[in-house]
Amino acid sequence: MADMKADILVRKAGRVGHVTLNRPDALNALSADMAVALEQALDGWRTDDDVALVLIDAVGEKAFCAGGDIADLYARGLAKDYEYGRDFWRQEYRLNLKIAEFPKPIVVFMQGFTMGGGVGVACHASHRVVCESSKIAMPECGIGLIPDVGGSFLLGRNAGEVGTYLGLTGTRMGADDAIYVGFADIFVPVAAWDDLKVGLTRTADVSLIEQAAQPAPAGELAGQVGEINQLFAAETLVEIAENLGNSGTEFAQATVKRLAKPSPLAMSCALSTIRAARTGGLADALQREYRFTYRAQDQGDFIEGIRAQIIDRDFAPKWKHARLDVPQDDIDAMLADLGPNEWTQTGTTT
Repeated sequence: MADMKADILVRKAGRVGHVTLNRPDALNALSADMAVALEQALDGWRTDDDVALVLIDAVGEKAFCAGGDIADLYARGLAKDYEYGRDFWRQEYRLNLKIAEFPKPIVVFMQGFTMGGGVGVACHASHRVVCESSKIAMPECGIGLIPDVGGSFLLGRNAGEVGTYLGLTGTRMGADDAIYVGFADIFVPVAAWDDLKVGLTRTADVSLIEQAAQPAPAGELAGQVGEINQLFAAETLVEIAENLGNSGTEFAQATVKRLAKPSPLAMSCALSTIRAARTGGLADALQREYRFTYRAQDQGDFIEGIRAQIIDRDFAPKWKHARLDVPQDDIDAMLADLGPNEWTQTGTTT
């Protein structure tokens, strides 16, 4: 039987623990309650001998999960209740690490939009399935955040500068590009998903995924990687923008315009965290990300970014820094050790 929580369905079927995100009208945005429910399910199934495999999917055609539910975060942050957001991010990051370290296969089906918090749920899983409609991205800099939920780790472990490019610009990846950069594993046409889910539920045999796999329609990144590596190899945001501005290619000219829109502070900190994630593990990356998100409401551009992009929709944010040459001291202040408030992977689900 399913636990019929309105926004998330949790049940066991056969030898499979099955979680379905059930907020299609909100593009399955991940709320705090949903994140806690998912963590509790995983905690229970970790040692449940009747569960051999976990399957995570979502209702609706438009999105697996378009991000975290930021309406509450905005309202609480506007009222200077910063602890709500800090608690949300602390628990969410713990969930992300549990997904990555889960001792049994986790199979995730990503249709439509998978962004932000959705990436944190899906892209650390062991078996990540995409289809024709999949659009995966980390667009956080556009709202004054950085690629978090372990996004800096996923972006940083790519060879060259493709991860830097994706993190700063928030570029959406189709199925082939997502597989190319390590955000997904397998392309299965959506018409075959129902049969595959039935087979997985009946057998808990992940080899069925490979049997259903097909080549994904060709993406763009593989053909752009040489230019991206050349243009994004600089150490600072200003130098990257100069490289783009000095290049006459259509790609460079389009990209330099995209760097003019997000928060300069967020992009500068994203550049630092993505590159730092080239060494170390996921937990290290999550700890760095939490240092930024802990401060994002009162010291960063998060509240203004949400106002401009989501609430008022005037798309004219007044960022704390008007230019890309953000002082290093300001970057360091956002990413400094939090002392007793540091994120750790321990803690209980509430």
